[in-house]
Amino acid sequence: MGLRDRLIAQVRESGPMSVAQYMTACLHDPRDGYYATRPALGPEGDFITAPLVSQMFGELIGLWAVACWERLGRPSPVYLVEMGPGDGTLMDDMLRASRLAPAFGAAAEVWLVETSQPLIARQKALLGDGVRWAASLSEVPAGAPMLLIANELLDCLPPRQFVRAPKGWAERMVGLDEAGDLAFGLAAPPLGAALPDAPVGAVLEQSPAQEALGSEIGDRIAADGGAALLIDYGRDAPGFGDTLQALRRHRKESPLASPGEADLTVHADFPAVLAAAARAGAATAPILTQGEFLVRLGIGARAEALSSARPDRSDVIERQLERLVSPDQMGELFKAACIHTPGLVPPGFET
Repeated sequence: MGLRDRLIAQVRESGPMSVAQYMTACLHDPRDGYYATRPALGPEGDFITAPLVSQMFGELIGLWAVACWERLGRPSPVYLVEMGPGDGTLMDDMLRASRLAPAFGAAAEVWLVETSQPLIARQKALLGDGVRWAASLSEVPAGAPMLLIANELLDCLPPRQFVRAPKGWAERMVGLDEAGDLAFGLAAPPLGAALPDAPVGAVLEQSPAQEALGSEIGDRIAADGGAALLIDYGRDAPGFGDTLQALRRHRKESPLASPGEADLTVHADFPAVLAAAARAGAATAPILTQGEFLVRLGIGARAEALSSARPDRSDVIERQLERLVSPDQMGELFKAACIHTPGLVPPGFET
């Protein structure tokens, strides 16, 4: 019995499930979940991330980590942590760039937080020895400053969705239609849910999972010091909208069409994540667009250097730069946010 059939059977037995429960099953079901069995990254896969667009992205993030380490007073050890590291390309590029500072390499313990066995296999093949793996951030040792990178992780953490109906708020659920297939429906929201006023038809997404991660990172940094860089597509101010989407072979399809066979994502709620981190005692930086952040880090100069070294690839490098920073590509939709030690001024986030 495949995941679709098992989800239908579950709804028949236990009733409709929340959008968050459905998304979690589609992504992480041990037998048939997308990340548990078939994550497909890159041009031939289902989606492409910034590290796969160009080496410039990872190199600049690696130098960002070195600069943070310098501003923290060059602690040793320091934990260099990536959450949701994909196929390992980002960390590979970061480590190559960080070799410009041998003392950083000597101080850094590299940790990858990953639950997908297929992706862990790809990461090990690319990165080799000297890297440690953990299934959760809590498994990374405490007691030393942490430099954490999470690129396109928040969008995988599911939300609950609420719809403003004529008689008040309702929660969007996944149930069954008359034909017995998966379908969206509405149910009364949980008692005590804090829901704002909004026009009829408005959709509100709240992600306890995203907020919990913000709180965990904030608590860790408040206790041990460091900085966390979060890059994702999402909102930089509170708002409404249904952002749940399914990507398969770089094309959008209904989130209910292929449970476990497509990547399901939502927009990162950066204001809620940063607010949770602040409540835990960490400091936060103003949210930037990805384009602005990469420009501040010097991606233009890096593109020129690469083009000078490989003039035969200058057109490709220019297209890669455009993809990463242009407002009509990844530059505006994607945001960069930072959770950090109070008093630290993270590179790129200077005001």
